[in-house]
Amino acid sequence: MQSQYNVLFLCTGNSARSIMAEAILNRRGVPHFRAFSAGSHPSGRVRPEALSQIAISGISTEGYRSKSWEEFSALDAPQMHFVFTVCDSAASEACPVWPGHPITAHWGIPDPAAVEGSREEIQRAFAQAFARLERRISLFLALPLATLDQIKIQAELKRIGQS
Repeated sequence: MQSQYNVLFLCTGNSARSIMAEAILNRRGVPHFRAFSAGSHPSGRVRPEALSQIAISGISTEGYRSKSWEEFSALDAPQMHFVFTVCDSAASEACPVWPGHPITAHWGIPDPAAVEGSREEIQRAFAQAFARLERRISLFLALPLATLDQIKIQAELKRIGQS
């Protein structure tokens, strides 16, 4: 097994789902995983409801920001081993060419930021998105990466994305 894998979570706005996924993996994947997040069209702010879910789970909310995926396609960017899209619109966009040809997968999660309703309904949507991401990341962390070839890893990531 490699000493550390870099994982990039992508979403269009990089304001909620991808930020929550970054936080979860950086907490649960130590020391073998380092997570990042970005957006194709970053909103420029992180949703307070996403930060609330991160804090509720006991993870620090310091340092999260909405950023462009261009930061991670630059020559001096960390090389990614895995790239996951967590929203359907980012999955259908033409992504940059990632150096090193990382393994990619789509883990579509309904957008909690699109939910309209009471404060409780919106909080519930963010909690559900966080729980889905946490489950998928748990399954990902349970994969025996050292014993799987790239094709099997890709198939397992697709299966996780459908759970």
